Amino acid sequence: MIEVSNLDAGYNQSKVIHDLSLKVAPREILAIVGRNGMGKTTLLKTLMGILPHKAGTIRVGAKDVSRLETHRRVSEGLAFVPQGRMIFPNLTVLENMMTAVKGRLEESELNEIYSLFPILRDMKHRKGGNLSGGQQQQLAIARALLTKPRVLILDEPTEGIQPSIIKEIAKVLREIRQLRDLTIIVTEQVLSFVLDACDRLMVIERGRIIHEDMRERVDAERVKQLLAV
Repeated sequence: MIEVSNLDAGYNQSKVIHDLSLKVAPREILAIVGRNGMGKTTLLKTLMGILPHKAGTIRVGAKDVSRLETHRRVSEGLAFVPQGRMIFPNLTVLENMMTAVKGRLEESELNEIYSLFPILRDMKHRKGGNLSGGQQQQLAIARALLTKPRVLILDEPTEGIQPSIIKEIAKVLREIRQLRDLTIIVTEQVLSFVLDACDRLMVIERGRIIHEDMRERVDAERVKQLLAV
């Protein structure tokens, strides 16, 4: 569903991502883990076109999106939930979700979102800035889903969220994958969340993938050592 080949990316003259290649299959949940400053966010922003790439290609299905602007990549099926959620604090929950659609937000679409995130129905008239971190994360994912993506990309979704909600988000990602036939890429530092949610894990260090394994074969102690270096 998404294929990255020999990607170089970074900021101005500074290269952060080095000759990185990966493939993510349809309906797969891939987790990319790594310490702060290792290139996770840079990679995701490059996939979305928020940062320009310096070399390599990014394909969604059969389409090369490497040169497309961000809004065109969204049209091709990419959706991004950034670190920190980036919801509109002065808009209500419902108004936040409406920013993701052109025209009318269909009741059937809303009901599907509310079935995944019941708390959003209860709080649909509450301002986004008055939600807890976990509720804001659910809102940010819901807003992304309303763009009808083929690939959902999340940057550190557990940041600032209490453990009980972290487990709930892992469960919801698996449900979304089943319901929408979605491919999901998520960056993380919380290994327990990754092992709950993902099918495959990659470790990124200094802009390069240094280790990968299927979830059922992951050596958690080894990954913890890699993250602690």
